[in-house]
Amino acid sequence: MTPEFLVGLFLIIAGTLAVVFPRPKTYLVRLINLEIPAWGILLLMLSYDETLALITYGGVSALTVFILVRVLQKREGA
Repeated sequence: MTPEFLVGLFLIIAGTLAVVFPRPKTYLVRLINLEIPAWGILLLMLSYDETLALITYGGVSALTVFILVRVLQKREGA
């Protein structure tokens, strides 16, 4: 196993736990913590193929930020 693969797995697990159990329970903290597993996915995919990694990272980041910004907007409006 390559170092990128192992670090990627660690970041995915640590980032998922950081999103599920954040210290201050604010949506901004969850948004920031969501980038940790995205970097883990990037490193995991880098161990296989660089093009696949960049496309996956771009797609995951764009979708998660869009969804969480919509949730923030709805929570602010309520």
